[in-house]
Amino acid sequence: MNKKFYELNIWQKGHELLMKVYEITSKYPTEEKYSLVPDTRRSANSVIANIAEAHGRYHFADKIRVLYISRGEVEETQSHLRVALGRNYISKDDFEYLDNEYEGLKIGINNYIQSISKQKDSFE
Repeated sequence: MNKKFYELNIWQKGHELLMKVYEITSKYPTEEKYSLVPDTRRSANSVIANIAEAHGRYHFADKIRVLYISRGEVEETQSHLRVALGRNYISKDDFEYLDNEYEGLKIGINNYIQSISKQKDSFE
């Protein structure tokens, strides 16, 4: 029986990190309400949205393509968090926690891509 997208470890980790991003960005200055806050939340949300989308794709190549997008969104989120650190909107501890956890998530996404690639190869 296939897992649901929300049962995937990478989706669960991404969701956990997204909740932390929402918590942290809610404390950003009001002047960031229409720039860094929504940009950071959007990219963090896009990480798990693309994992879910990939899960629903039928063809292996489609799954992998969408997972590459998710991996790119991880990098974008890390970039936004680095800007927030530079502006002193988040603590060094919060930044390091999120940055390290997103690095781990990237590894998890890479492993999932490799797993799908192996399945694809066995069907060809």
